[in-house]
Amino acid sequence: MPFDSDPHDRYGSDVLAGDWRARARRTIPEVPAERDLVVERADTGWCGAVVGFENRNVVLEDRHGARRLFPLGTGFLVEGEPVRLTPPAMKAPAARARTASGSFAPEQRRARTARASRIFVEGRHDAELVEKVWGADLRAEGVVVEYLEGVDDLDTIVRDTAPSADKRIGVLVDHLVPGSKEQAIADRVARGPYGAHVLVVGHPYVDVWQAVKPARLGVREWPVIPRGTSWKHGVCAAFGWPHADQADIARAWQRILGAVRDWNDLEPALLGRVEELIDFVTAGDDA
Repeated sequence: MPFDSDPHDRYGSDVLAGDWRARARRTIPEVPAERDLVVERADTGWCGAVVGFENRNVVLEDRHGARRLFPLGTGFLVEGEPVRLTPPAMKAPAARARTASGSFAPEQRRARTARASRIFVEGRHDAELVEKVWGADLRAEGVVVEYLEGVDDLDTIVRDTAPSADKRIGVLVDHLVPGSKEQAIADRVARGPYGAHVLVVGHPYVDVWQAVKPARLGVREWPVIPRGTSWKHGVCAAFGWPHADQADIARAWQRILGAVRDWNDLEPALLGRVEELIDFVTAGDDA
């Protein structure tokens, strides 16, 4: 018959019960030696913050600025508790950032000196949209964008610029469709004496505004504006935006431009043409 346990018996009723060896063992937690972690040497009481590593040794710096090396492993205290110091976890390299155009951003690369080659666009709105999406790429490549205020004088501009293999011209045109005035001008430039060094491409939209996906403005599609009505004023009227004067039109454009985050917000018909122009004016010019 078992004896009643004695509440004053610190060994309990059966000294052989349980795993007494396991109770004698103590698991020491592993702690990564991250920078600025404050640790103490259990044997000497020397205390310092982790400031670096040399081979398999951790470098500790005390509050007076003195530094000492200790081998990683046991023998350390963190907040008075024994720990095993281990090397800090290796951090995965950060993914390379992308520009608004979707290309990889250059790593710590300064903008290069401007090339002789350049890109012309029809107007200020075109230039601002190209800058917002492709600006980082263009600066990295040293490509300057200028605006024409229309393409009627493109022949003269090409002749005055006298493009060559080292000074190419790329031109982005609105509403470049078969039978249009813009297409006739593009064909004339291509047949001219500088045609080999000039690339005229365009999108099918009446205005570059339409190259922004309408969903970014909360609508299903861009409105159809009757012939004879100023297209931009008609769009503002259809959207219920002010359109009394040019200042209203400018504010409408800033509203549209502000909705553009990156290349995903633009129509493919514009994306492909701008990329084509950048490739053309940067080809064969690595200076």
